[in-house]
Amino acid sequence: MCGVCGCGEGHSHSHDHDHSHDHHHHDHDHEHDAAHAHAPGLSRVRMVQIEQDILAKNNRYAAKNRSYFGERGMLALNLVSSPGSGKTTLLTETIARLKDGIAITVIEGDQQTARDAERIRATGVQAVQINTGKGCHLDAHRIGHALKSLEPDNHSLLFIENVGNLVCPSSFDLGEAHKVVILSVTEGEDKPIKYPDMFHAADLMILNKTDLLPYLDFDSEQCIRYAKQVNPRIKVLPLSAKTGEGMNNWLRWLKAELELQRIGYA
Repeated sequence: MCGVCGCGEGHSHSHDHDHSHDHHHHDHDHEHDAAHAHAPGLSRVRMVQIEQDILAKNNRYAAKNRSYFGERGMLALNLVSSPGSGKTTLLTETIARLKDGIAITVIEGDQQTARDAERIRATGVQAVQINTGKGCHLDAHRIGHALKSLEPDNHSLLFIENVGNLVCPSSFDLGEAHKVVILSVTEGEDKPIKYPDMFHAADLMILNKTDLLPYLDFDSEQCIRYAKQVNPRIKVLPLSAKTGEGMNNWLRWLKAELELQRIGYA
């Protein structure tokens, strides 16, 4: 078990980028995986120290990423969700609506395949795939490495689509301006209180697939109450990426947040 984030990463060293897009090697990956693989002989005190070291190292890389974004007036968003929330569809639909007026790049995190990155590239924007193998989250070092490959424009929008998981990514700052948690109405309305760390870390919750509400026993108001119980400051946007209902509110939020980054850059 990975004590930092709750998922097993084992002894795998397969935290590799899609090599067709990123040929750099991470010397730190072996240390990262070894630290996450909890050896039976390690004491709890020692494990806590290892976990603190991992998070501290990640936060140093996150601070570098945040400076990178700030120096360029970029808006970087960390998109998190369970598998099946419609995260990639939301992303492709968002890109289709914004790409003519805003420069956009994407970092895709997944355990194995490059299918999501291929879907993103089909929209015409540049995307880098990071395959984490058994890893349960993206980390700030890998994001910084992907930025060298992407070389995003000043004043651009960067979407980081994290590994599908509502536990692990909550602990790992990537340098983003905001975590955006995407919850589908096909999931339980109690997700915010079942996974409070993630919803507490997020600034925005997108309630996706609202077109399915007439066919489901899902209490949207209760879900939103749970989210605000965990995080009173969280903003909630119900929408359907499939039908477009509510998408304009999301696009307005994105444009406003990007403008704030641009003003800070100026």
